[in-house]
Amino acid sequence: MRILVSLLVVVFGWPAWAEAPETSLVPPVRPAALMEAQDLVLSLSTMSPQRSARPLSRPAGLVHKAMAQRDRRRGGGGLCGDPDIQGEMIPDVPGRIAGCGITDAVKVHALGGVGLSQPAMMNCASARVLSGWVRGGLRKAVGKMGGGVVGLKVAAHYSCRTRNHQRGAPVSEHGKGNAIDISELRLQNGDTLNVLRDWGGGAKGQVLRKVRDSGCGPFGTVLGPGSDGFHRDHFHFDTAHRRSRAYCR
Repeated sequence: MRILVSLLVVVFGWPAWAEAPETSLVPPVRPAALMEAQDLVLSLSTMSPQRSARPLSRPAGLVHKAMAQRDRRRGGGGLCGDPDIQGEMIPDVPGRIAGCGITDAVKVHALGGVGLSQPAMMNCASARVLSGWVRGGLRKAVGKMGGGVVGLKVAAHYSCRTRNHQRGAPVSEHGKGNAIDISELRLQNGDTLNVLRDWGGGAKGQVLRKVRDSGCGPFGTVLGPGSDGFHRDHFHFDTAHRRSRAYCR
């Protein structure tokens, strides 16, 4: 402020009411110097005390779209709005053939403490259905055998392909992020229930049948041994919408 006042005094002289000496001690100001001083005063009076170092913001539309997508996936309590789903959000997955691809895509690692043998890509809606089945139907079907279920072996998840890899067939639910295949259950004590090995025999076979049946309802389609030759070694679960009840074999 003192600098600003001094410049004003030098440039414009004392106010009219001040008594000036008969002979001024200040040398006459040249026109060019006067203009430079006036520019300096103006720049000091309008200078902002701080300048933001932040880069320019992205367009509002892109920001809002990204935030909306994030909120849909995280919800109010974890990934896809479910605190039992452990995993990560991933970019939408484009399909290499018509009908394939995932929107609202996530990569699931575990569900309520039950780990997956490999991260499984799917959409959020399917992840929530899978999580609910693990908490309810799966745990109830396995019960206390071997201390309870702690892991699932993933035989297949997202894959852009036709149904059962057949030429000319419709796009598989795997190609839409709606499906997961499970070939084995791992128990707390280290034992396993393997679909190919244990189906139809003894206590393990009975539990596996309960596991398959527990998926009917939460999932739109459940397939396993006996449905066809393609599913003799795993359970297929998908969230395809059906007009009537679930298709289970």
